Amino acid sequence: MALDSNISTVTDRIVERSRPTRRRYLDLMAEQKERGINRSRLSCGNFAHGFAASGEDKEAISNLSAPNIAIVTSYNDMLSAHQPYGRYPEQMKIFAREVGATAQVAGGVPAMCDGVTQGQAGMDLSLFSRDVIAMSTAVALSHGMFDAAALLGICDKIVPGLLIGALRFGHLPMLLVPGGPMPSGLANKEKQRIRQLYAEGKVGKDELLKAESRSYHSPGTCTFYGTANSNQMMMELMGLHVPNAAFINPGTPLRQALTRAAVHRLAKLARNGERPLSQVVNEKAIVNAMVGLLATGGSTNHFIHLPAIARAAGIIIDWQDFADLSSAVPLITRVYPNGSKDVNDFQDAGGMAFVTYTLGDKGLIHKDQLTAGADSMDAWVGNPELHGDELIWKSAEESADIDMLRPVNDPFQSDGGLRLVQGNIGRAVFKTSAVDEERWLIEAPARCFSDQNEVLEAFKAGELDRDCAVVVRFQGPRANGMPELHKLTPTLGVLQDRGHKVALITDGRMSGASGKVPAAIHVSPEALPDGPLARLRDGDPIRLDARTGRLEAVGVDLASRPPANSPPSPVGTGRELFAMMRIYVNEAEAGASAMLAAMDAEQA
Repeated sequence: MALDSNISTVTDRIVERSRPTRRRYLDLMAEQKERGINRSRLSCGNFAHGFAASGEDKEAISNLSAPNIAIVTSYNDMLSAHQPYGRYPEQMKIFAREVGATAQVAGGVPAMCDGVTQGQAGMDLSLFSRDVIAMSTAVALSHGMFDAAALLGICDKIVPGLLIGALRFGHLPMLLVPGGPMPSGLANKEKQRIRQLYAEGKVGKDELLKAESRSYHSPGTCTFYGTANSNQMMMELMGLHVPNAAFINPGTPLRQALTRAAVHRLAKLARNGERPLSQVVNEKAIVNAMVGLLATGGSTNHFIHLPAIARAAGIIIDWQDFADLSSAVPLITRVYPNGSKDVNDFQDAGGMAFVTYTLGDKGLIHKDQLTAGADSMDAWVGNPELHGDELIWKSAEESADIDMLRPVNDPFQSDGGLRLVQGNIGRAVFKTSAVDEERWLIEAPARCFSDQNEVLEAFKAGELDRDCAVVVRFQGPRANGMPELHKLTPTLGVLQDRGHKVALITDGRMSGASGKVPAAIHVSPEALPDGPLARLRDGDPIRLDARTGRLEAVGVDLASRPPANSPPSPVGTGRELFAMMRIYVNEAEAGASAMLAAMDAEQA
């Protein structure tokens, strides 16, 4: 099938826009390959430090007789998704020796959990942790000891951070090695019901904790289709996994076989000098990830992460590119919170193999994309199975559950599940796939807040029991690090269930856990120091319309007003350590990264 003309047009536009920055990036990678640090160029003292503790691998590393694979891990045993990584390094060293290679843990990166910090002060560190992870990845790989790298990470900021940092070493081949989702627990709709009952004061904290513990109950990624699982989808369509490794549960023989296959693949790529990361993460790969995000109704966080990842590879994308792709890409999945079933059900129905097949069959992805995990994108139309000791891929050209996974010619919506809305308040993202179409248009008076806890207090006082556009501002990257605000979803859901027209307007984030309430998020420019959002007042008539792409204060001259007073800079829980990032960070549409903003300024 020929490539869809809309996909081709957007790709060509991105290529042309990115020409100078992409060329500069590729030239840097070529220079790093030719003259950058590696084992053969290290002094004897440097080199001896690098293999002093390598045990039985010392000889192979020291005499340069085998490819040496860096392991960059985000292991900790507090974060359920990353707890399985604890035993990966020793296994991966064995797998490397099987094919005449070696592996070393090059370093670790922090991995915080938004689920733990949600609604707490620690959430203000969440987005900026991506920059820290990227820099930590660079530190790990800076020793020059490696011919390839395995990146161990799954969750929200961890995968983008690993990839951004790794792209500065893009002359090396790399793969991301996933850990898989936990088995399904409490049904998602039941979890949502208990949360709303708690918000209304109809059940207590003990019952809420029991429900949450039955949902998040074992090692593995959370099973809803949030940022973590959207990460995994994107890595598949970018060719950065062993094909369709994303959604296999931890602790299974198949999971281990896929990790083994990843190590063997990396050893082969390193030995042959093939498929460096800088060549795999190109404009086609970025467009494939964008298409996948739209087709599956993925996390809104990736309207920030994908621009940042792309920029790290010298590629410039914006929200208009997403909007134009959305007009051509149908919504073909409904995974919780966009539907009732989770990612384990999605995998059973055909998973990414079917998604790749149906998108490719209709020319909606670049099937000729260079991949690291296999020799062509054709490998991604099969799901992995273990037959004895043999790993095979079984074709998945039909959905086993059309209630959650459909072909392109019979979609849930004719366009993508994410929209760009804009107007005199700014530009923002609206996740339509999670919201009933009858609520895509909301007209209601504004009620303005500077903190999500103020919203909860107003709700408890009965002040929001009416139609309202809840404006939560001073939540952008410059103000407090752009925390997620989906703690508000149960409360706003209660108001909506009471029959009110409700919307959320914010320069903060909502993530892949965005719920059924219409929300314009990532509003740019943000309120601080004097964006239009800061000039809204209680009672201003707000129009949020996903159909026409409008976000506006109707009949209001915002420019004539002074901005509202902003809250003081956040302190405590280490937030003051991130003041530099808040000062230098760029806008959400450019990736909300202080590190990349500084890098761009230096290279300009």
